[in-house]
Amino acid sequence: MTAFDLSLVPKDVFTIVDKLRAAGRYAWIVGGCVRDSLLGKPVADWDVATEAQPKELMKIFPRAIPTGLQHGTVTLVMGGHHYEVTTLRGETSYSDGRRPDAVHFVEEIESDLARRDFTINAIAVDPTNGALIDPFGGREDLDAKTIRAVGKAVERFSEDGLRVLRAARFSATLEFDLAPDTFSAIQPTLDTFRKVSAERVRDEWMKTMKAKRPSRAFEVMRETGILGVSCPELLEGVGMEQNKWHTFDVWSHGMACMDACVGDPVLRIAALLHDVGKPRSRAFSDKTKDWTFYDHDRIGAEIADPICTRLRFSTDERQRIVALVRHHLFHYDQWTDAHVRRWIRRVGQDRLEDLYALSEADIRGKAPSIDPTLLVPLTALRAHVERILAEGAALSTRDLAIDGHGLMKELALKPGRIIGEILESLLEDVIADPSVNERATLLEKARAFVAARTGGA
Repeated sequence: MTAFDLSLVPKDVFTIVDKLRAAGRYAWIVGGCVRDSLLGKPVADWDVATEAQPKELMKIFPRAIPTGLQHGTVTLVMGGHHYEVTTLRGETSYSDGRRPDAVHFVEEIESDLARRDFTINAIAVDPTNGALIDPFGGREDLDAKTIRAVGKAVERFSEDGLRVLRAARFSATLEFDLAPDTFSAIQPTLDTFRKVSAERVRDEWMKTMKAKRPSRAFEVMRETGILGVSCPELLEGVGMEQNKWHTFDVWSHGMACMDACVGDPVLRIAALLHDVGKPRSRAFSDKTKDWTFYDHDRIGAEIADPICTRLRFSTDERQRIVALVRHHLFHYDQWTDAHVRRWIRRVGQDRLEDLYALSEADIRGKAPSIDPTLLVPLTALRAHVERILAEGAALSTRDLAIDGHGLMKELALKPGRIIGEILESLLEDVIADPSVNERATLLEKARAFVAARTGGA
């Protein structure tokens, strides 16, 4: 009986295999595509391993891209898709804790599978008949929903420091548990993890955010010490009691908020960090007889900024995350139109949808189940904002009935800081009362501003 459904494999893969066989070389389908196919998940990339040597690969596939020829890897572009073809190989030591110092090419598929990280990733398929080559029991671990290192876990993790983070990530994306020996091997090998670049840590975080419950991975990171290396600031909230509005401690609330936050990975990073400022702002109020966290949004933004910088998030990603942490705290209670206009201006119109999503997740993350009426104010705020925007309210100096050039011409002013200060003052007036957004009225106010600044001279 065929163990692998070959109808799932793209025709281009068989074209690659057939060309290799025509050259007298065997080939196998390997890696994550096998794992995901066996799990019934969609496959993003299909990889092929072969006994053909690198120079042979370039002869067999003259148009191949030599993406990693020294490691035996070429990339073929067929039908708009990329396929990696790699020579069977073994590896030596890993001095940098990330890549092997050298590779040597082997002839047995089992030897190639032995260098891989986890048993579920060390399964190959014979494309001629669908037979599985599974020397380490990966299929059994798939059935048992278990992540297990190939061979000795300490050795695998000591070779490549990123593997411990991949183990945590797979626990979330696959919703698997780590085998006890694999779990226990993480803490003793954290020195190797410390060699991993910040960019790779960030990439694993971003991939983790695609899971239904990324908190599974972050719990593994917390329990094994991974997070203590990569982001110790988050650990300050572990076990920290909150106020009566929260069932969870700061850490658990952050996990629940992240899981509840529906959106892209960057938004979920913001949810993860949104209360990172609470531990450093926590104080007990004699008045309310409860814990308070005054200014935790501002403090949290100040903490999130260097975290994002350290983990090499792009400037746009960092600014977005920090802004969401800074502005996540708001309580809508029949705000006036002017209040809503000021809020939109402060948080930025382009952040509104993010803030709605983050706020809803924040509310849902307060307890295992919540009273749906807690979401009513957020719905009301959204409707209020939509009305304000539909009315065409002035929310930036660009929306004013006069610009800087007009001010300089009418008031005989030279370019300088005062022009921006006048425009900001006029915008405040217009936000408070949109009816004053007329050129003549604004000029009158501008003249008064200049007179007050210069003492009437």
